[in-house]
Amino acid sequence: MSEPVSALGGASFHGFATIREIGPLGMITLRAKGVKALDKAVKAVTDTKLPAPRRIEINGEKACGWMSPDEYLLIVPYAEVSATLASLAKSLAGEHHLAVDVSDARAIFRVEGDKAADVLRKLSPVDFEMLQPGELRRTRAAQVAAAMWAQDAGFTVVCFRSVAGYVMGLLTHSAQPGSEL
Repeated sequence: MSEPVSALGGASFHGFATIREIGPLGMITLRAKGVKALDKAVKAVTDTKLPAPRRIEINGEKACGWMSPDEYLLIVPYAEVSATLASLAKSLAGEHHLAVDVSDARAIFRVEGDKAADVLRKLSPVDFEMLQPGELRRTRAAQVAAAMWAQDAGFTVVCFRSVAGYVMGLLTHSAQPGSEL
């Protein structure tokens, strides 16, 4: 089996904020609504509770983010995706759900530093002053779909792998020294 490769090979940029492509990470789209065992199934694989709307629950390397009324993004270590999918299938057997490995279809970035919000403020229609810890926003970065949340000393940004180079370019251009807000 070949080794997983992130979209941009771990590209990074250091400007007035630091931009890093991270990964590969395991990402699973879980679609389910009104399923009794959903809370327990998510807890078993992420060690988090099911998040409220527009929230993300993070526990170490694992997380569960609310993406829509019937969709969640599960984040686990890349090597645990197959076991996570098997656990979900067992826990949710007989229930209407869909769990799909989207790890290789996504790119994930960290934007870090005291002015990390300034980088994203230029690209996304989000009021970063009002973005609460644990709040997940589905929005756009310039003209492409993205999800983002505040985490530690910065932000995590997820986009489609097919636009990873474009998003990295947006983020690095926005973080150029001398272009601070």
